Amino acid sequence: MILNVSGRTDIVAFYTPWFINRIKEGYVDVRNPFYKKNISRIYFSDVDLIFFCTKNPKPIIPHLKEIPNKIYFHVTLTPYKEDIEPNVGNKKEIIKSIKELSKIIGKENLVIRYDPVFISEKYNLEYHKKAFEKICTLLEGYTNKILISFLDDYKNVRNHKNIINNKELTEEDYKEIGISFTNSARTHNMVVHTCFEDRDLVEYGFVKDECLSKTLAYQLTGKVYKEEWKARKEGKCHCVKMVDIGEYNTCSHFCKYCYANYDEKEVEKNKKNHNPNSSLLIGNREVDDIVKERRK
Repeated sequence: MILNVSGRTDIVAFYTPWFINRIKEGYVDVRNPFYKKNISRIYFSDVDLIFFCTKNPKPIIPHLKEIPNKIYFHVTLTPYKEDIEPNVGNKKEIIKSIKELSKIIGKENLVIRYDPVFISEKYNLEYHKKAFEKICTLLEGYTNKILISFLDDYKNVRNHKNIINNKELTEEDYKEIGISFTNSARTHNMVVHTCFEDRDLVEYGFVKDECLSKTLAYQLTGKVYKEEWKARKEGKCHCVKMVDIGEYNTCSHFCKYCYANYDEKEVEKNKKNHNPNSSLLIGNREVDDIVKERRK
């Protein structure tokens, strides 16, 4: 089993104490997002790999030795300011944490996500080209891969349309991004790749590759994973199936492009209902909950 920690929220940035408590207890409970009374219980002894996805790895770095499982990190680092990412924090400090993380787990186990890319009057092509080059320069030797994705039309994006104010990318825009980003990455000994994108930019030097391919999963765990994410089987993504232990509407970054938050009032409500000693990320188990063990 591979855990995703997490695509639904940033557990590392905001809920590390809870996660470490779950590691110590040996299991975690996860509510089904569609059938709230159904809970899956997952034992860490069944977990082959923990796939962390975060915007700020700093909180968990002191606790890495407490995690007995194999780990792999995606850290999102984008050039947007507080109008788009209100609570992400100081990017210089995040870069320091990325470097520290890389030294501990190895650069081969760390991918940087420049995600998502959108173009606006404020964040124009020149802005992105300079920002991407700077990131590559600062992180040379600390990662081998940078993953790129483009803005998708999520509910939260539509809600903040007047703030994001993005323009539709033209083929000339894609070409300029592809050539510039590829050159920057290669200069600093990195590969830039896409996963599940309509425009993968392979003609300009990008590599089309899954976030967690079957090949990579085998390299990391020594096990063969045949099953892919059900939600994406009909698309272009062939990432191996992972089990997400997060919960939607719980991330306090409040990024205006986020797919996992779609009601900021609900986020504040959920935060108040978080108990670091609970087996659940939000709230506690109730008498009529149905708990089923999810084994390998």
